[in-house]
Amino acid sequence: MSEPDAPLPVEPAELGFERIRYEKTPPRATITLDRPEVLNAFDFRMLRELARACEDASWDDDIRVVVVTGEGRAFCVGADLKSWGAELIDNPPMYWKWFGAFKDMHDRLREIGKPTVARVQGIAVGGGNELQMACDLAVMVDDAFIRHVGPEHGSVPAGGATQWLPIMVGDRRAREILMLCEQIPAMQAAEWGLVNYAVPRSELDAKVDELVEKLAAKLPQTMRYTKQQLNWWRDISWHETVNHARDWLALSMLGEEAKEGIQSFLDRKT
Repeated sequence: MSEPDAPLPVEPAELGFERIRYEKTPPRATITLDRPEVLNAFDFRMLRELARACEDASWDDDIRVVVVTGEGRAFCVGADLKSWGAELIDNPPMYWKWFGAFKDMHDRLREIGKPTVARVQGIAVGGGNELQMACDLAVMVDDAFIRHVGPEHGSVPAGGATQWLPIMVGDRRAREILMLCEQIPAMQAAEWGLVNYAVPRSELDAKVDELVEKLAAKLPQTMRYTKQQLNWWRDISWHETVNHARDWLALSMLGEEAKEGIQSFLDRKT
Protein backbone atom coordinates (compact mmCIF):
# COMPACT_ATOMS: atom_id res chain seq x y z
CA MET A 1 0.00 0.00 0.00
CA SER A 2 1.57 3.25 -1.12
CA GLU A 3 1.19 6.52 0.76
CA PRO A 4 -1.03 9.11 -0.99
CA ASP A 5 0.20 12.57 -1.96
CA ALA A 6 -3.14 14.19 -1.11
CA PRO A 7 -6.47 13.21 0.51
CA LEU A 8 -7.84 11.91 -2.77
CA PRO A 9 -9.48 8.54 -3.43
CA VAL A 10 -8.01 5.97 -5.77
CA GLU A 11 -9.26 2.90 -7.58
CA PRO A 12 -9.42 -0.06 -5.18
CA ALA A 13 -7.07 -2.14 -7.36
CA GLU A 14 -4.31 0.41 -6.78
CA LEU A 15 -4.30 -0.30 -3.06
CA GLY A 16 -3.05 -3.88 -3.41
CA PHE A 17 -5.13 -5.35 -0.60
CA GLU A 18 -4.53 -9.01 0.25
CA ARG A 19 -6.71 -9.65 3.32
CA ILE A 20 -9.82 -7.71 2.34
CA ARG A 21 -11.81 -6.93 -0.78
CA TYR A 22 -12.63 -3.30 -1.34
CA GLU A 23 -15.19 -2.38 -3.98
CA LYS A 24 -16.71 0.94 -4.95
CA THR A 25 -20.00 1.13 -6.82
CA PRO A 26 -21.20 4.66 -5.98
CA PRO A 27 -22.95 5.56 -3.84
CA ARG A 28 -21.77 2.46 -1.98
CA ALA A 29 -18.38 1.14 -0.98
CA THR A 30 -18.12 -2.41 0.31
CA ILE A 31 -15.33 -3.71 2.53
CA THR A 32 -15.25 -7.50 2.78
CA LEU A 33 -13.05 -9.34 5.25
CA ASP A 34 -11.57 -12.08 3.08
CA ARG A 35 -9.87 -14.71 5.22
CA PRO A 36 -12.65 -17.32 5.37
CA GLU A 37 -10.17 -20.11 6.09
CA VAL A 38 -9.63 -18.58 9.56
CA LEU A 39 -13.19 -17.24 9.96
CA ASN A 40 -11.99 -13.76 8.99
CA ALA A 41 -9.83 -13.42 12.08
CA PHE A 42 -7.73 -10.25 12.21
CA ASP A 43 -4.05 -10.35 11.52
CA PHE A 44 -1.91 -7.21 11.48
CA ARG A 45 -2.14 -6.68 7.72
CA MET A 46 -5.92 -7.03 7.71
CA LEU A 47 -6.20 -4.32 10.37
CA ARG A 48 -3.97 -2.01 8.35
CA GLU A 49 -5.93 -2.70 5.16
CA LEU A 50 -9.24 -2.04 6.88
CA ALA A 51 -7.94 1.30 8.13
CA ARG A 52 -6.68 2.28 4.67
CA ALA A 53 -9.96 1.29 2.99
CA CYS A 54 -11.90 3.42 5.46
CA GLU A 55 -9.55 6.31 4.80
CA ASP A 56 -10.04 6.04 1.05
CA ALA A 57 -13.82 5.81 1.39
CA SER A 58 -13.82 8.88 3.63
CA TRP A 59 -12.08 10.86 0.87
CA ASP A 60 -14.38 9.75 -1.93
CA ASP A 61 -17.25 12.20 -2.36
CA ASP A 62 -19.04 9.76 -4.65
CA ILE A 63 -19.36 7.31 -1.77
CA ARG A 64 -22.31 8.00 0.53
CA VAL A 65 -22.50 4.69 2.46
CA VAL A 66 -19.94 2.05 3.45
CA VAL A 67 -20.94 -1.59 3.99
CA VAL A 68 -18.70 -3.87 6.06
CA THR A 69 -19.13 -7.63 5.71
CA GLY A 70 -17.26 -10.93 5.71
CA GLU A 71 -16.64 -13.83 3.36
CA GLY A 72 -17.77 -17.31 4.32
CA ARG A 73 -19.57 -18.57 7.40
CA ALA A 74 -18.18 -16.00 9.83
CA PHE A 75 -18.40 -12.24 9.86
CA CYS A 76 -15.28 -12.09 12.03
CA VAL A 77 -14.03 -13.93 15.11
CA GLY A 78 -11.58 -11.31 16.37
CA ALA A 79 -7.83 -11.69 16.66
CA ASP A 80 -6.06 -14.54 14.88
CA LEU A 81 -4.44 -16.03 17.98
CA LYS A 82 -3.92 -19.29 16.13
CA SER A 83 -1.29 -17.77 13.84
CA TRP A 84 0.54 -15.42 16.19
CA GLY A 85 -0.93 -15.69 19.69
CA ALA A 86 2.17 -17.39 21.02
CA GLU A 87 4.17 -14.27 20.13
CA LEU A 88 2.17 -12.25 22.65
CA ILE A 89 3.12 -14.31 25.68
CA ASP A 90 5.87 -12.56 27.67
CA ASN A 91 5.97 -9.88 24.97
CA PRO A 92 4.16 -6.68 26.03
CA PRO A 93 5.75 -4.55 23.27
CA MET A 94 4.32 -6.83 20.57
CA TYR A 95 0.83 -6.73 22.07
CA TRP A 96 1.02 -2.93 22.43
CA LYS A 97 1.92 -2.56 18.74
CA TRP A 98 -0.82 -4.95 17.63
CA PHE A 99 -3.45 -3.18 19.73
CA GLY A 100 -2.38 0.12 18.17
CA ALA A 101 -3.34 -1.22 14.73
CA PHE A 102 -6.67 -2.43 16.12
CA LYS A 103 -7.34 0.99 17.68
CA ASP A 104 -6.41 2.82 14.47
CA MET A 105 -8.77 0.63 12.44
CA HIS A 106 -11.61 1.44 14.84
CA ASP A 107 -10.90 5.16 14.73
CA ARG A 108 -10.80 5.22 10.93
CA LEU A 109 -14.11 3.36 10.72
CA ARG A 110 -15.90 5.36 13.40
CA GLU A 111 -14.62 8.69 12.02
CA ILE A 112 -15.24 7.88 8.35
CA GLY A 113 -17.69 10.77 8.03
CA LYS A 114 -20.47 8.82 6.34
CA PRO A 115 -22.93 6.15 7.48
CA THR A 116 -21.74 2.57 7.80
CA VAL A 117 -23.74 -0.64 7.71
CA ALA A 118 -22.51 -3.97 9.06
CA ARG A 119 -23.73 -6.84 6.90
CA VAL A 120 -23.28 -9.62 9.45
CA GLN A 121 -23.57 -12.73 7.30
CA GLY A 122 -22.18 -15.12 9.95
CA ILE A 123 -21.00 -15.42 13.51
CA ALA A 124 -19.40 -12.40 15.19
CA VAL A 125 -17.10 -13.26 18.06
CA GLY A 126 -14.97 -10.98 20.23
CA GLY A 127 -13.37 -8.32 18.07
CA GLY A 128 -15.79 -9.30 15.32
CA ASN A 129 -18.68 -8.10 17.44
CA GLU A 130 -16.72 -4.95 18.26
CA LEU A 131 -16.30 -4.38 14.53
CA GLN A 132 -20.02 -4.57 13.83
CA MET A 133 -20.71 -2.38 16.87
CA ALA A 134 -18.41 0.29 15.41
CA CYS A 135 -20.77 0.60 12.43
CA ASP A 136 -23.86 2.79 12.58
CA LEU A 137 -26.39 0.11 11.65
CA ALA A 138 -26.23 -3.67 11.52
CA VAL A 139 -28.21 -6.36 9.70
CA MET A 140 -27.55 -9.95 10.80
CA VAL A 141 -28.62 -13.31 9.45
CA ASP A 142 -31.01 -14.97 11.85
CA ASP A 143 -29.06 -18.24 12.06
CA ALA A 144 -25.85 -16.69 13.40
CA PHE A 145 -24.82 -15.58 16.88
CA ILE A 146 -22.68 -13.10 18.76
CA ARG A 147 -20.33 -14.11 21.54
CA HIS A 148 -17.46 -12.77 23.63
CA VAL A 149 -14.83 -15.15 24.96
CA GLY A 150 -12.03 -12.86 26.17
CA PRO A 151 -12.42 -13.65 29.89
CA GLU A 152 -11.98 -17.33 29.01
CA HIS A 153 -8.57 -16.88 27.39
CA GLY A 154 -6.87 -14.00 29.12
CA SER A 155 -8.13 -10.96 27.23
CA VAL A 156 -10.36 -8.15 28.49
CA PRO A 157 -12.83 -7.15 25.73
CA ALA A 158 -11.73 -3.49 25.81
CA GLY A 159 -11.61 -2.90 22.05
CA GLY A 160 -15.15 -1.55 22.01
CA ALA A 161 -17.26 -4.07 23.91
CA THR A 162 -16.71 -2.83 27.47
CA GLN A 163 -17.12 0.72 26.22
CA TRP A 164 -20.15 0.40 23.94
CA LEU A 165 -22.21 -2.57 25.07
CA PRO A 166 -23.64 -0.72 28.10
CA ILE A 167 -24.70 2.11 25.76
CA MET A 168 -26.32 -0.27 23.27
CA VAL A 169 -27.95 -2.93 25.43
CA GLY A 170 -27.80 -1.58 28.99
CA ASP A 171 -25.48 -2.31 31.86
CA ARG A 172 -26.97 -5.61 33.07
CA ARG A 173 -27.13 -7.16 29.62
CA ALA A 174 -23.60 -5.97 28.83
CA ARG A 175 -22.35 -7.75 31.95
CA GLU A 176 -24.26 -10.88 30.98
CA ILE A 177 -22.69 -10.91 27.51
CA LEU A 178 -19.13 -10.25 28.66
CA MET A 179 -19.02 -12.20 31.92
CA LEU A 180 -20.91 -15.35 30.96
CA CYS A 181 -19.36 -15.64 27.47
CA GLU A 182 -22.48 -17.33 26.11
CA GLN A 183 -23.87 -17.20 22.59
CA ILE A 184 -26.37 -14.46 21.86
CA PRO A 185 -28.59 -15.63 18.96
CA ALA A 186 -29.26 -13.10 16.24
CA MET A 187 -32.93 -12.66 17.14
CA GLN A 188 -32.01 -11.95 20.75
CA ALA A 189 -29.29 -9.55 19.61
CA ALA A 190 -31.92 -7.63 17.63
CA GLU A 191 -34.35 -7.60 20.55
CA TRP A 192 -31.63 -6.20 22.81
CA GLY A 193 -30.55 -3.54 20.29
CA LEU A 194 -27.15 -5.07 19.64
CA VAL A 195 -28.04 -5.21 15.94
CA ASN A 196 -30.87 -3.44 14.15
CA TYR A 197 -32.33 -6.35 12.21
CA ALA A 198 -32.11 -10.15 12.21
CA VAL A 199 -33.36 -11.52 8.89
CA PRO A 200 -33.39 -14.82 7.00
CA ARG A 201 -30.30 -15.31 4.86
CA SER A 202 -32.40 -15.00 1.70
CA GLU A 203 -33.43 -11.48 2.77
CA LEU A 204 -30.03 -10.22 3.94
CA ASP A 205 -28.95 -8.42 0.78
CA ALA A 206 -32.36 -6.90 0.15
CA LYS A 207 -32.40 -5.41 3.65
CA VAL A 208 -28.87 -4.05 3.30
CA ASP A 209 -29.74 -2.60 -0.12
CA GLU A 210 -32.81 -0.93 1.38
CA LEU A 211 -30.75 0.72 4.11
CA VAL A 212 -28.05 1.83 1.68
CA GLU A 213 -30.64 3.43 -0.59
CA LYS A 214 -32.26 5.30 2.30
CA LEU A 215 -28.96 6.46 3.78
CA ALA A 216 -27.50 7.52 0.42
CA ALA A 217 -30.48 9.78 -0.18
CA LYS A 218 -29.63 11.98 2.80
CA LEU A 219 -27.55 15.17 2.55
CA PRO A 220 -23.90 14.14 3.04
CA GLN A 221 -22.64 17.09 5.10
CA THR A 222 -25.68 17.03 7.36
CA MET A 223 -25.34 13.27 7.73
CA ARG A 224 -21.66 13.60 8.60
CA TYR A 225 -22.36 16.00 11.44
CA THR A 226 -25.33 13.97 12.66
CA LYS A 227 -23.02 10.97 12.88
CA GLN A 228 -20.37 13.01 14.69
CA GLN A 229 -22.89 14.16 17.28
CA LEU A 230 -24.20 10.63 17.75
CA ASN A 231 -20.63 9.43 18.25
CA TRP A 232 -20.23 11.54 21.40
CA TRP A 233 -21.27 8.79 23.81
CA ARG A 234 -19.14 6.22 22.04
CA ASP A 235 -16.16 8.54 21.75
CA ILE A 236 -16.10 9.66 25.36
CA SER A 237 -16.19 6.09 26.64
CA TRP A 238 -13.60 5.02 24.05
CA HIS A 239 -11.08 7.80 24.52
CA GLU A 240 -11.32 7.66 28.32
CA THR A 241 -10.43 3.97 28.41
CA VAL A 242 -8.77 2.58 25.31
CA ASN A 243 -5.20 3.80 25.79
CA HIS A 244 -5.18 2.65 29.41
CA ALA A 245 -6.54 -0.70 28.23
CA ARG A 246 -3.84 -0.91 25.58
CA ASP A 247 -1.08 -0.56 28.16
CA TRP A 248 -2.73 -2.74 30.80
CA LEU A 249 -3.44 -5.55 28.35
CA ALA A 250 0.10 -5.36 27.02
CA LEU A 251 1.55 -5.68 30.52
CA SER A 252 -0.87 -8.49 31.33
CA MET A 253 1.05 -10.64 28.85
CA LEU A 254 3.67 -11.01 31.61
CA GLY A 255 1.14 -12.58 33.98
CA GLU A 256 0.43 -16.26 34.44
CA GLU A 257 -3.31 -15.85 33.93
CA ALA A 258 -2.97 -14.39 30.42
CA LYS A 259 -0.26 -16.90 29.51
CA GLU A 260 -2.39 -19.83 30.63
CA GLY A 261 -5.51 -18.45 28.93
CA ILE A 262 -3.83 -17.91 25.58
CA GLN A 263 -1.97 -21.21 25.73
CA SER A 264 -5.20 -23.04 26.58
CA PHE A 265 -6.86 -21.43 23.55
CA LEU A 266 -3.98 -22.40 21.28
CA ASP A 267 -3.94 -25.97 22.58
CA ARG A 268 -7.70 -26.26 22.08
CA LYS A 269 -7.39 -25.19 18.44
CA THR A 270 -4.51 -27.47 17.46
